[in-house]
Amino acid sequence: MPARITPGPADALVLIDIQNDFCPGGALAVPDGDAVVPAANRLARLFPTTLLTQDWHPADHRSFASAHPGKAPFDTVALAYGAQVLWPDHCVQGTTGAAFHSGLDVSRAELVLRKGFRREIDSYSAFQENDRATATGLAGYLRERGIRRLFFAGLATDFCVAYSAEDAVRCGFEAVVIEDACRAIDLDGSLADAKGRLQAAGVRLAATADF
Repeated sequence: MPARITPGPADALVLIDIQNDFCPGGALAVPDGDAVVPAANRLARLFPTTLLTQDWHPADHRSFASAHPGKAPFDTVALAYGAQVLWPDHCVQGTTGAAFHSGLDVSRAELVLRKGFRREIDSYSAFQENDRATATGLAGYLRERGIRRLFFAGLATDFCVAYSAEDAVRCGFEAVVIEDACRAIDLDGSLADAKGRLQAAGVRLAATADF
């Protein structure tokens, strides 16, 4: 990674799930999650293209522990597409928890990609849902816009940020995770696991000071 990064016309910033439910006081709060907001706002002013993702679940989503009697949040169950961590009810469509953090400047966003809206499938990645077969359409949008390199920030490092960055590489894009503009859940070693996967995928790491 160069000492200084100057975003160009083929670069885009992807801000992942900076929503109330993932910030302190939310239903699935990421520790220190709201600390990414000022960094995200500063970065958005530097990029010619900024995109937002938004978790957008129906109230009876199958990834919710409440949909599985006898199960608790953070248990793991087998769904049709494989193992699924069960979460507290969060980012339910149309609720305050699903809204973007009030401090996030969304005025520069050219696209808001909603994910996780299919009841039966969770969706960590901005590119592909957890069945690894259902595409969101983001790759096609980016290609038509001439975007080749993606910079990721937001919540949470070890889940939606990491999965999105990995899939970006699989879809043929360069991917960079801006580490200090993200925060992690770190569930049973998930942060170390995610960093290992990112490295193996060829995702590069950067910091806000590099810009």
